[in-house]
Amino acid sequence: MLYLFVASLIWSFSFGLIKTELRGLDPVFVALVRLGLSLAVFLPWLRPRRLARASLLFLPAVGAVQYGVMYMTYISAYAHLPAHQVALFTLFTPLFVVLVHAALVRRMQPAFFGAAALAVAGGAVIAWSGRDVAGTVRGILLLQASNLSFAGGQVVYRRWRRRTVEIRDRDAFALLYLGGVAVTAVCSLLLVDWTTVRPSSRQFGVLLYLGVLPSGLCFFLWNAGAVRVNAGTLAVFNNVKIPLAVGVSLLVFGESARPAPLAAGGVMIAAALFLCRRPPAREDPPSGPRAQSTATAQTASAGNASPPWERGRARSRAKTPRSQP
Repeated sequence: MLYLFVASLIWSFSFGLIKTELRGLDPVFVALVRLGLSLAVFLPWLRPRRLARASLLFLPAVGAVQYGVMYMTYISAYAHLPAHQVALFTLFTPLFVVLVHAALVRRMQPAFFGAAALAVAGGAVIAWSGRDVAGTVRGILLLQASNLSFAGGQVVYRRWRRRTVEIRDRDAFALLYLGGVAVTAVCSLLLVDWTTVRPSSRQFGVLLYLGVLPSGLCFFLWNAGAVRVNAGTLAVFNNVKIPLAVGVSLLVFGESARPAPLAAGGVMIAAALFLCRRPPAREDPPSGPRAQSTATAQTASAGNASPPWERGRARSRAKTPRSQP
């Protein structure tokens, strides 16, 4: 949970920087630079020989969706919706996380769905300012595609990683950025007028920060943290950045906000996290020491009931060293 909170806290500072420092820059160019820097940060850690051939193709595909498609649809929505509606209609990511997880495990957990709905309501209380939220259908659909892409990517990566406990997150994470860079690079060739892209030295500094920390480190922390919590907690944390961002805007960037909705929405999101404190019995098994102890107990209790080759696989999984991000 600490990884998710740190990522959310760092992201809460990014909204003000993007709004104040990157005006005039093509958003597709910004996305490409951020993901390119993220790839450069994690490329030295890549260990492709530790990965199966299927994973070498699977992980870039996950990154292409979670980061590439997410960025492209999110940025495109600004052409159809004002900024406050963009902020409002991105609140539904927790519901997509729960729904994608339910589809993968073929079972809906009502507690998780209720917690996600409460987190959406809490975020709406904070983000809604009383202005018109009718929006355009195209803009709303683009944002939901963005929400679904980010939600689906983190849930699918979480499931893959929990089934591949012998791999450290850092050994493979560059492949996700590679997929995201591929998508944004193709879009930049089609959409960016490169003759008009002239960032200042200050903007280069902001892009360097955004690419290394909010995109590079925080996307890594987010997916690594997703592996270590249940799906309900992961869903709710997708909206934790909202009260944090409003608080940062008040304290750091000097913007105004209504304290009552902020407090009420924050309490609702905290209550949603409380609802997820106990994972259901059929929740995916976590990686790390708990996975080792669980596998050991299952091997001991199985006795001779399983075939020898299955018992050997269980013992091998139980002896797998602790995975680190």
